[in-house]
Amino acid sequence: MINPVHLRTLLAVIRHGSFAAAAQNLGYTASAVSQQIAALERDAGVELFHRHARSIVPTDAAQAMGRHATKVLTDIEALMAAASRAQDDSRQELRLGIFPSLATYVLPRIVRHPRWTRLGIELKVSVAEPAQTIQGLRDGGELDLALVYQVGQSGLAWPHTMRRQWLGDDDFRVVIPASWGFSPGATVSAEQLSEMPWIIHHPGTPDAVVIERLFASCGLHPRVVAHSDDFTASVEMTAAGLGASLVPELALGRRPDGVVVLNVPEIRLARNVFALLPSGSGNARVDLFLELLGDGLQDALTH
Repeated sequence: MINPVHLRTLLAVIRHGSFAAAAQNLGYTASAVSQQIAALERDAGVELFHRHARSIVPTDAAQAMGRHATKVLTDIEALMAAASRAQDDSRQELRLGIFPSLATYVLPRIVRHPRWTRLGIELKVSVAEPAQTIQGLRDGGELDLALVYQVGQSGLAWPHTMRRQWLGDDDFRVVIPASWGFSPGATVSAEQLSEMPWIIHHPGTPDAVVIERLFASCGLHPRVVAHSDDFTASVEMTAAGLGASLVPELALGRRPDGVVVLNVPEIRLARNVFALLPSGSGNARVDLFLELLGDGLQDALTH
């Protein structure tokens, strides 16, 4: 399914002529705009821009998609208006399962958004890890919608009757104590961080297996000083000087003093964030709620 957020980004790039200018207009980083366009190209199966050293040129496919995007986004606004008119007569309860960092840094942005009050949705929220929220979606479960993530090809599984919608990618970052003397954003090799103290996941968890394989592939052999599956706790322990940690971008939403984020080219990993709901369920309100989620996630990751 094409993400409406990406369609808005496409129109901005066509209108302003570059990723950087579109990013400034939308309030994103140029990198975030580039990632959104790349995701749109993957979803559509076409090349949208010819990329040159100092310029980009929209393809015919981009121009055609841009014309259709204008109509699609207009229709979405019409649906929003219809939901607004209907909210006085009815409100929809939505039982939502959501993982902690999304509940902490994205959901509050949505419920404070002016468009939220027009949706006519009453949320009942359950904050838990993906495996638990997926269980709540099964037949007769207590949830209508689950917001989950998957790291690599980890062991997360869901019933084949579920419909999945991708919302965005949450890249992992290498975070170290500022006291180690590295400059913020410095590019270092994995080898330079080998044998240093690290805070890592508990062994045996699906995320831990993926990360252990990644570390082994780039020759990083951490000296483990703590196990933690709580990213906020990991960052706070890093800030205190206990050791380095590998955490998603969302977990750095309230980055404490005393930490430095490094660029380690060999370590490239992301959480794929998506929504799960039973096939055949959902409606215009839920679709618009998911659009707000996509917007909120992009905003949280680029600010």
